[in-house]
Amino acid sequence: MKILHCTDADANAWDAFLGGNAGSSFYHLFAWKGINERSFGHRCFYLAAVEGDRIVGVFPIVYITSRIFGKIMCSMPFVNFGGPCATDEETEKALLREAESIVHDYGADYLEIRGTRKAAADLPVSEHKVSMTIDLHPDADVLWNAFDKKHRKEIRHAYKQDLRVEHGGVEYLDMFFDILSESWKSLGTPFYDKSYFRNIFSAFPDSVRIFAVYQRDAPISAAFEGFYKKCAEGMWLGNRPGYRGLHPGYVHYWEMIKYACENGFEKFHLGRSTVESGGEFFKKKWNAYPTQLYWQYIPGKRKEIPRLNVDNPKYRVAIDAWKSMPGMITRALGPFLARSIP
Repeated sequence: MKILHCTDADANAWDAFLGGNAGSSFYHLFAWKGINERSFGHRCFYLAAVEGDRIVGVFPIVYITSRIFGKIMCSMPFVNFGGPCATDEETEKALLREAESIVHDYGADYLEIRGTRKAAADLPVSEHKVSMTIDLHPDADVLWNAFDKKHRKEIRHAYKQDLRVEHGGVEYLDMFFDILSESWKSLGTPFYDKSYFRNIFSAFPDSVRIFAVYQRDAPISAAFEGFYKKCAEGMWLGNRPGYRGLHPGYVHYWEMIKYACENGFEKFHLGRSTVESGGEFFKKKWNAYPTQLYWQYIPGKRKEIPRLNVDNPKYRVAIDAWKSMPGMITRALGPFLARSIP
């Protein structure tokens, strides 16, 4: 077995391997390499384990350098998860050894591996995140009838606020970006440059979709979804702060669930949530069940588990300051900061 550092010439073989591996996800696809390179200028290491002329394992890694946050490697940043994907444990271990060499060769602080299971190595781990998943049915009414009576009432009440949903492709990007920028600012979080989402659409024109909730003719909520194999992936969702009292999320989720059912998808990942958070509680209303996520770390210059997230009290002052800044400033500075926060 040998470990190769893949280039664009290997994209088809990489994705063909993923197509036959049950542990693969939308975020493992080779096109994310170009998305991260073009959108942020990040260097990527796409490792493939090869036996003969056959790929038997892959490991996508993105290298993020920042004067503020340091040198971080991540698999995969900005999305729900990543990590190695291999046919067996020995292949995975070989990929992890190569990744460890890269961490040390480039002087990175650490490599964060965001997995849906523990990697085949004894690594420091954080278990503060879960992925919430709904098992779908071809008939969405089967899911509706399984909801709690109170939950069905809440959904009906939201529709009565003159809410409706539209969905489509890149033609909805400007609206999505405006809403998400407002939503993330209100939470104290920098948002990406619009080019990131445009590059995602360019790479996956038939596999991503935007869903928008309108009150009459005013867009008030937007969501970005990906589709891979038989799974719908909830990626980003936000509401205009002044309309949250209308609870557009109830309409949003139900329409996205119906779309996934009607188009033959079997699972709907609602994205990751912090354990025992409000987000996890809301998603459980839809009969979503939690799957533990394992964020494991290959240490480099830093030996302790990092806490680069909004739950860290260390960042509370900065978060509050971001909320109060004028939108003109956050829009200008946001992409510069967001590109450095995996």
